[in-house]
Amino acid sequence: MLIRLAKTDSEILECFPVMLQLRLHLEQPKFVEQIRQQMKEGYQLAFLGVEGTTVGVAGFRISTCLASGKFLYVDDLVVDKLNRSHGYGQQLFQWLVKYAKEHDCQELNLDSGVQRFDAHRFYLMQRMSITGHHFLIKLW
Repeated sequence: MLIRLAKTDSEILECFPVMLQLRLHLEQPKFVEQIRQQMKEGYQLAFLGVEGTTVGVAGFRISTCLASGKFLYVDDLVVDKLNRSHGYGQQLFQWLVKYAKEHDCQELNLDSGVQRFDAHRFYLMQRMSITGHHFLIKLW
């Protein structure tokens, strides 16, 4: 089992089938280009491989704001539906925590859709707190 950052186009593309399970709107032909664009803005893509197969993916960025100081924000966190309940999500989450600490972050933050009850249970088991509401307005 190995967690590492996707650097090459082929590593990024290996993450697509798992990421698609979370982000249903994604299209494979545009995926690498989208990730590369986000990487220019600080996004990083970590993936967990087991016996040569990607079973978990986490997209994240490090940022700073007045409310939180320096923090790691998790944009995407998903384990392949056929590989859940094997501890892979926890390993990926703990890797993110360690990465955040190594980069002097004071917090690790994420948002989760209100309908994702299993994810909420997982986050609470990881000792995360529900600290607010996320509001949104579509601009197009």
